[in-house]
Amino acid sequence: MPIAKSRKVFVNLPVSDLPRAKAFFGKLGFSFNPQFTNDDAACMILSDEGYVMLLTHQHFSQFTKRAIADQGSPTEVLVALSCDSKEEVAELVKLALESGGKAAMPPMDHGFMVGGSFYDPDGHHWEVLWMDPAAIQPQS
Repeated sequence: MPIAKSRKVFVNLPVSDLPRAKAFFGKLGFSFNPQFTNDDAACMILSDEGYVMLLTHQHFSQFTKRAIADQGSPTEVLVALSCDSKEEVAELVKLALESGGKAAMPPMDHGFMVGGSFYDPDGHHWEVLWMDPAAIQPQS
């Protein structure tokens, strides 16, 4: 089966307080698609190809037979977002911490790539990174 050239990605995350989650991510500059946002869910727009569905625990539970992980203890997933510059990495982490997020890992700087991280108010681990486009090798 050939791999699609472009796929949309929808990450689904359970949140304990949807208005708080929307306010937090709104402060980081993200917007929401009102067509897919209501009292149970909010469709956060990352890009034309990427979205995060913030779902109340009750609504999230309709999509799985498993229990929702306690985000205060284990890490089940790291959500990584690209940034357009080193400065945007620093600004997003700063905004996250000022808006109720918590520090996750120390910043990294490999010269060609810099990154930062934070936990959102529900404990989900977010990584933000910038990589020098000149450092990316073309795919064959």
